[in-house]
Amino acid sequence: MTENRVTRITGIGSALVDILINESDQFLTNLGKEKGGMTLVEDKDIELILARTNQTPVVVPGGAACNTIVGVGNLGGNARFIGRRGNDGYGQAFEKQIVKCNVEPIVSISDSPTGKVLSVITPDAQRSMFTFLGASTELDPKLIFPDMFKDTAISMIEGYLLFNRVLMMAAIKAAKASGSLIALDLASFEVVNTARDILENIIKNYVDILIANEDEAKAYTGYEDEQKSIKALSQHVTYAVLKLGKRGSYVSHNNTITRIFAQSGNVPVDTTGAGDLWAAGFLFGIAHGFSIEKSGRIASACGYEVCQVMGAQLPCDAWSRIKTLI
Repeated sequence: MTENRVTRITGIGSALVDILINESDQFLTNLGKEKGGMTLVEDKDIELILARTNQTPVVVPGGAACNTIVGVGNLGGNARFIGRRGNDGYGQAFEKQIVKCNVEPIVSISDSPTGKVLSVITPDAQRSMFTFLGASTELDPKLIFPDMFKDTAISMIEGYLLFNRVLMMAAIKAAKASGSLIALDLASFEVVNTARDILENIIKNYVDILIANEDEAKAYTGYEDEQKSIKALSQHVTYAVLKLGKRGSYVSHNNTITRIFAQSGNVPVDTTGAGDLWAAGFLFGIAHGFSIEKSGRIASACGYEVCQVMGAQLPCDAWSRIKTLI
């Protein structure tokens, strides 16, 4: 590894605040909410739900790409995040906390409230999410420039940007023009289904690192079989990742498929951010020139540790354990 190696990872996506509460199944029933999944709501709806709980909420920075970039920063990596927040207490807390995690913010400010996700976590560790996107949706495609991605090894593009195609193309073209590798996490099978008509062309023409879980991979490739799926994912990219949760993952690179085993240990407390933190470890490794196996071990450790806590932010002792693998 040379001293002059560019290792920065820049992410672009939704600047959201995660608000987490532990509650009973009955709490969700009383809200008329089926367990699991995500419901789009207004800002006032989140405040009304919070008024009905006696639990003290945990408030941390969120959003898929942001979780990944904060993970990179906490690993000791060079990290930058591009997004948009509100000019309010939640927005100020968001920016302050990502800076504390060694992330350089390129975060514009809106008059709209900061976006937030309220996750109600039931005793089985399952999340039911209420999402208010707020200011995060107002990132202006006309104000996304290659300079935002300068000196970047890997640009992490949040899959949810595919819901805003103009913004997605502005981000991916600016990142490509900067000379960085492009990483795309498919985010959810709903994203894949919504963007099916443009997704293959985007992957073929722009993406170097493609990351998908089983559901996303099946939606994109049509295959349930893991070997067929990872081969299809790898067709147009340098690195393809198929995440299998507690069964680990497959990484395809240079026509070789590597099996990465999940880190075993305690039962999960909350799976919030598991895939995002896995990506943090893997991309950190690739940016630093580590082998697929070593990058995968770091990724699995990140994914395991985040399942042992509420939310996607790890305590210092967890990062210390992960860093022993670097």
